[in-house]
Amino acid sequence: MSEHPYEKYRDEVLVVLKSKLEEFKLLNYSHVTEQELWDYLVSKKWRKRKDEIQLHEMVSDIFEVKVSDFISYATVQQLQAPDLFSEEGIDDLKELLGKSNESKF
Repeated sequence: MSEHPYEKYRDEVLVVLKSKLEEFKLLNYSHVTEQELWDYLVSKKWRKRKDEIQLHEMVSDIFEVKVSDFISYATVQQLQAPDLFSEEGIDDLKELLGKSNESKF
């Protein structure tokens, strides 16, 4: 997947991302990471890219993120992730755990 064109502004909006994460922490969602929030923005808020986005538009988009919207997005992402205990995921699980292909669970 190619890099999102707004990625070049990430350092400039970093303080805003951190501010939003602090808000999440106040609402008892301290497990959310900066990367997860950024992925949400890129995947949902900024799915339709503008050729020339202004920095203030990005800041506004970040401040508009609601915890409920983010949690809904994260839930769907988890449901779409491969099941490590399914037939398709067993090899991934073995690799993750450092098991060889000959061993059985």
